[in-house]
Amino acid sequence: MTSERAIEIRGLEVMACVGVPEEERTVPQRLLLDLRFAALGQPADLGDDITATIDYFDLSRRVIALAGERPRKLIETLVDELADRLMSGYPLRWIEITVRKFILTDAEWVAVTVRRLKAEG
Repeated sequence: MTSERAIEIRGLEVMACVGVPEEERTVPQRLLLDLRFAALGQPADLGDDITATIDYFDLSRRVIALAGERPRKLIETLVDELADRLMSGYPLRWIEITVRKFILTDAEWVAVTVRRLKAEG
């Protein structure tokens, strides 16, 4: 039997300096992130062992740190960097990340979603 577990972190709050106008990048703003991912080569029986899966607490702290690392103009840049760094830093089969920014006064939020898959081979 083949199966896959997806781990999900919803509504992870990060502070990041992001925006096209320079003045928007001077003060960190609240972003919400949703992350879904699956481990690469995860055994069917985890044996209740954290080392057999992805430590989602560790991954969430890494995301928070990466988001606050430096200013960016685009949330697209942020989501791409997060996906690339997490794919290279954790044994992930795939990851999907959505970044929500609360900038438009007449909209609930603006979001960008990216999905990365581990290359075969």
